[in-house]
Amino acid sequence: MNNTSTVTTADQRGAPRYTSLIRAAKLVCGQGEFVCVIRDVSATGVSLRTFHGLPTDEQIALELQNGETYEMRQVRADGFDGSYRFERVVPVEKLIHENWAFPKRQLRLNLAMPLTVSTLTQKANAYMLNLSQQGARVECDSVFAIDQTVRIENEFMPEIRAKVRWRRDANYGLAFDTFFSLREFALLAARVQCPLLLKPEDRR
Repeated sequence: MNNTSTVTTADQRGAPRYTSLIRAAKLVCGQGEFVCVIRDVSATGVSLRTFHGLPTDEQIALELQNGETYEMRQVRADGFDGSYRFERVVPVEKLIHENWAFPKRQLRLNLAMPLTVSTLTQKANAYMLNLSQQGARVECDSVFAIDQTVRIENEFMPEIRAKVRWRRDANYGLAFDTFFSLREFALLAARVQCPLLLKPEDRR
């Protein structure tokens, strides 16, 4: 993503806006967790775009990839574009540059859903705990080896090949052989959590 930004001082809301801030984040609300792209931001609000209809919950939060969360309320909606006002004035420089206390990682969504994990010799039921464009964390009672190749699938996803990267008790970290595009990732999240936000052709 392009993290460059410029400041527009002539903002009607009285706070300088940082434009061309193209960055993936997620919207968190009662309807679920949804992928969005931040378009511009100021100390008082943010403009963003989704890949489907905007969530309709009044209480909603913007969560960055580093886990920082900002509560906000929608003030404008136009198709997949929305403008939101923060509940409190935010330190915009901190938001733009994202303070990373831990190693940087891909955007993750807490998508809980059953799936099947298969190898050449076994097939097991499992439960997904979270998902990124490049991998997933799953819970499964069957035993798989580190670096073992597995296949996962369910009604929402086509078959995906992955490798086991880590194991803690019944929890496994999987790295996909083929990554989701940001759009595919966003549509999958909406399909699982709130398909009414999707166009009819994207619900399949």
